[in-house]
Amino acid sequence: MKIAIIATNPNLYSHRRLKAEGEAHGHEVTIINPLYCYMNVTTSCPKVHYRGGEELPQFDAVIPRIGASITYYGTAVLRHLETMGMYAINGSIAIARSRDKFRAMQLLARKDIPMPKTSFAQSPGDTEDLIRMVGGAPLVIKLMEGTQGKGVVLADSHQSAVSIINAFKGMKADILVQEFIEESRGTDIRCFVVGDKVVAAMKRQAKEGDFRANVHQGGKASKVKLTPQERAISIAAAKTMGLKVAGVDLIRSNHGPLVLEINSSPGLEGIEKTTHINIAGKIIQYIEKHAKPLSSNDRFQG
Repeated sequence: MKIAIIATNPNLYSHRRLKAEGEAHGHEVTIINPLYCYMNVTTSCPKVHYRGGEELPQFDAVIPRIGASITYYGTAVLRHLETMGMYAINGSIAIARSRDKFRAMQLLARKDIPMPKTSFAQSPGDTEDLIRMVGGAPLVIKLMEGTQGKGVVLADSHQSAVSIINAFKGMKADILVQEFIEESRGTDIRCFVVGDKVVAAMKRQAKEGDFRANVHQGGKASKVKLTPQERAISIAAAKTMGLKVAGVDLIRSNHGPLVLEINSSPGLEGIEKTTHINIAGKIIQYIEKHAKPLSSNDRFQG
């Protein structure tokens, strides 16, 4: 098959592994930078051109690895490829849905998937009620566009919560205010979902003095054994977003596992090295099972 990886940085571990595994399975794998793509929209022959004027060929499958900072344009490119009949392991709608953190939580709540109490508001005048809605301080404040643990602040006291929330609002920043689960301080679990299975999981521990367990912020990872409930919740969360490949972040609370976040482009390095599981290979195998190679008649003729 001809497989495209949609990614801006071909040198990242995740992208190199996916390309290597695809080629090891006998496929032709190309990394396409979405920022180098430009598109035309017509009723009969939509096309995507690449920097320099080259027309992109039809691919049998697409693996989107779209960074959060280019979600809008990256999903537009992916949507155009989908319009041209290409199979995407994660669709453009599912990615956009998961990137909108509050929308994602609304969808999870609709499906009764457990998560910390969360509030969202715009006016500084709502600050006090916003804090009460999640049970008071301590609480976590998250920038809506933050990734990899960035833009996440723990407010230990009521006064610090008021100051931080009002400071973010003064910058016109969209924020989530979330209940802080004390018993999980500094730890979370990354569950890696492919299809309808959790194929790997790791526990992440924050560095001393930090409450964010994200490995990119200096946390340490170790193997973890999931409960059947944790597996079921992770799979349900990914399914709710419409994602076939997802990193679902959980915390263990006194009243059971809670979903923190769902990542549509989860990194492979930390979890592959921690668990020694070939996750890239499992993603390629899923594509082999679900993507149908296009015949010469099916391929778009420009």
